[in-house]
Amino acid sequence: MRFENPVRPGLDPDPSVCRVGEEYYLVTSSFEYVPGLPLYRSENLVDWEHVGHALTRPSQLPLENAESSKGIFAPTIRHHDGRFHIVTTNVSDGGHFHVWADEATGEWSDPTWIDAPGIDPDLFWDDGQAYFTYRAGEEGIVQAPIDLDTGALGEQRELCNRLAGPFTEAPHLYEVDGLYYLVVAEGGTHKRHMVSVARAESPTGPFEPCPSNPILTHRNESGMFHPIQAAGHGDLVEAHDGSWWMVFLGIRQHGGHPGWHHLGRETYLAPVTWEDGWPVVNGGDPVDTEMTVPDTDLERVDDPPTREGDLLDAETLPPAWNHRFQPESERYDFSEGTLSLTGSPRTLDDRRPTFLGVRQRSFDCHVDSRIRFDPTDTMDGPNGSGSEAGITALYDEDHHFDLGVRAADGDRHVQLRLRIGDASEVVTSQPIEDGPVTLWIDASTERYRFGVGDRDSEPLGTARSKYLSTEVAGGFTGTHLGVYATGHGEECDEEASFDRFEYRETDPADE
Repeated sequence: MRFENPVRPGLDPDPSVCRVGEEYYLVTSSFEYVPGLPLYRSENLVDWEHVGHALTRPSQLPLENAESSKGIFAPTIRHHDGRFHIVTTNVSDGGHFHVWADEATGEWSDPTWIDAPGIDPDLFWDDGQAYFTYRAGEEGIVQAPIDLDTGALGEQRELCNRLAGPFTEAPHLYEVDGLYYLVVAEGGTHKRHMVSVARAESPTGPFEPCPSNPILTHRNESGMFHPIQAAGHGDLVEAHDGSWWMVFLGIRQHGGHPGWHHLGRETYLAPVTWEDGWPVVNGGDPVDTEMTVPDTDLERVDDPPTREGDLLDAETLPPAWNHRFQPESERYDFSEGTLSLTGSPRTLDDRRPTFLGVRQRSFDCHVDSRIRFDPTDTMDGPNGSGSEAGITALYDEDHHFDLGVRAADGDRHVQLRLRIGDASEVVTSQPIEDGPVTLWIDASTERYRFGVGDRDSEPLGTARSKYLSTEVAGGFTGTHLGVYATGHGEECDEEASFDRFEYRETDPADE
């Protein structure tokens, strides 16, 4: 089987996977984005279809106290006795919790909260007993039996505090041929990231570290200039053909040394073999962006899920769309392929903006949206009050590039505004005629271009992609491309209608 990494490009970190028969289900972290915990389904571990979310209701996802890159951290998904289970952590409100569903694409339960510190919980069953394993801070990896109906924990024990490096986290427990394996992430979640493993004769230990730890890392000499960096946070799965695999997170940096990444941490895939009772990832070699794995019966599907096309050409809003924080639902209306937004006093500089976006999945891509919007002429200066709507490339409230339609002096204008940290400036403004207008963003590895009308028209302006990167902005997320509306401190009376939003990947050779 041949495939390209990442298998889930763009913001999809901390992947966890389980198998049900000949189907596979993947869940990733969602932070402050709503809905929470995106769910993907596959027949071959490579071609993943976005089938929904586990956290779709405010009762499941309290984010009132969340900040950027907080909220929902690393989940674990498992299937046991005919039911799907996810354990994860809301680091901003409530801590660890458990949700379940009879069908992954159905409705998930409200959270059962678990009284324990830390992050990165795992769920494992042995002889009818469920075990809850997590990182507990200075105590390292801690485990306790759990009653999943109540969230109550039994006696807690430390399993390990360090295998091959510091910051031991992201535990996952497995039983393979009568032995119990504890897989963890170490070294932090950036350039020093890695995966280590230990084994025991009991799920409660004591655990013996693998002599070849770490079993996956790109931080050493052979991988330090590799296109995939920060490889770690892995989860194992046995495929229905008997082959073994690991999903893990990584980043694609650009711009030389030290480099930048603005697409977020992504999901990668590597084959696993077993030698002397230990898992070996990709034969011990770095994992490549192009992979060929001959010893498997898994096959690519004839019509893999696509990330291209008009995302509004649907009866319902596709699951690719996200809000930042819990939305004011009355400001959003989607019907017959048209998305209408009514702006609030909040802007993209604030929490809970009127915003919907999709993950940027590729360095080279293009989005365009046709907008119908007649803004109120109350603007007082380039950053004054008044209604505005448009499209944006957004990392967080302090780092975003916005192409919006506003009114001034009786005319409609399209403006390009760049927000980079404490600096916010309208870098260009151009009058436009009444009626529908098409706004576009053209992305390449190093920069964004912003324009009106046809893609071949002269852009209004450009901005460097590095300013939407984790290395500049901080945090753990990635860039979203989407639509917004705002009243710049006032309520909007006008509705902005978007009857087209097309996302398609492009070939840099065509530029």
